[in-house]
Amino acid sequence: MAFITNKSPAFIAIFCALAAAVAFTLNDSGIKFLSGDYPLHQVVLVRSVVALIATCAILIPLEGGFGNLKTAFIKLHLLRGLLVVTANMTFFLGIAAMPLGEVSAIFYVAPLLITAFSVFFLGESVSFRRWIAVIVGLIGAIIMLRPGTSSFQLAALLPLTAAVCYAGLHTLTRKIGVKDKASTMAFYIQLTFIVVCSVVGLGLGDGKFAGSEDPSLAFLFRPWIWPSARDWGIMVALGFFSAAGGYLISQAYRLGEAALIAPFEYLALAMAIMWGVVIFGEWPDAVAWTGILLILGAGLFIIWRETQLRKQREAQLAQQETPYNRDEIRPTQRHR
Repeated sequence: MAFITNKSPAFIAIFCALAAAVAFTLNDSGIKFLSGDYPLHQVVLVRSVVALIATCAILIPLEGGFGNLKTAFIKLHLLRGLLVVTANMTFFLGIAAMPLGEVSAIFYVAPLLITAFSVFFLGESVSFRRWIAVIVGLIGAIIMLRPGTSSFQLAALLPLTAAVCYAGLHTLTRKIGVKDKASTMAFYIQLTFIVVCSVVGLGLGDGKFAGSEDPSLAFLFRPWIWPSARDWGIMVALGFFSAAGGYLISQAYRLGEAALIAPFEYLALAMAIMWGVVIFGEWPDAVAWTGILLILGAGLFIIWRETQLRKQREAQLAQQETPYNRDEIRPTQRHR
């Protein structure tokens, strides 16, 4: 823990983004695993209840208590909650119909959108080298999209919608995270999930619209059923993954510039491919591996570049804090 807390805010932000990527990809894999038996709103409702309990029991006390739930940005929190609900639901509907890796590849236009949004809406500056790295990562994602193939089906619009909402979500995170804690943002997100899924469940939970052969529509309209003991365990685990991921990614965008954090989320694409192989047997081919290498290369370059810039900033700060030059020591200062 001391190793992390002694690092710069940029380093901690990057670490949180990477840890969040692990939690989110495990969450995505679990939901895809359950997508053939349960409706989406039932799975997400159970997950969100567990995540809210974890947030209230662990994360909120960790950051100072329930007094932090008071916020001056309640409208922005609600908007942020609706964006994350829409992003999650459209993404999950996409993975019900398509391979996890392909859906993730389409979704990863989001970091480029976040970078663009951070410039136009937050006034953040992005260096030329960072733009190049982001573009290289985007090229890797496009290679995995395989234009003109089955990836460009109607279901492909679902993760694309998720990407737009996700970019807007983290632009707002950067805006309200200046004053609000990450646990505060995580609390309102899980609360929004519970409200939306409860309403949808009341309207669709009886399965009156079920029967579609389309996997995405079946996942949305399937009737609620009582989960098996194994599936209860998976849903509870998803709740912890969701709570951890939501907290960590909120912390990342609180501590680091959106344009810095966004490229690191490309690494989650490689993780999604890995879980696709391990859990679902979705083996990438040579084209897919080309995209992965470009994405990872861009992310590693950003890590290296940020490390160099941080060292330069620390050196400049050290020089500014020096009250005198070595060759100009005043007598009265020597013994202070």
